[in-house]
Amino acid sequence: MTGTGSLRWFKSSYSDSSGGNCLEAAVPLHAVTIHIRDSKTPDGPNLTVSGKAWTAFLAGSAV
Repeated sequence: MTGTGSLRWFKSSYSDSSGGNCLEAAVPLHAVTIHIRDSKTPDGPNLTVSGKAWTAFLAGSAV
């Protein structure tokens, strides 16, 4: 994945505070895609989904 080094990542409010299960998300300026990663491996793989899919995920529904 190219271009993810300049993203500003945000930790999920549902992540556990002891440094365990943490999800981070980043929304680029164009907000067409959302990037998701595991905070324990910031240089590891990340998942990229469409804004529509992310909205559906947050709402708990199918796209």
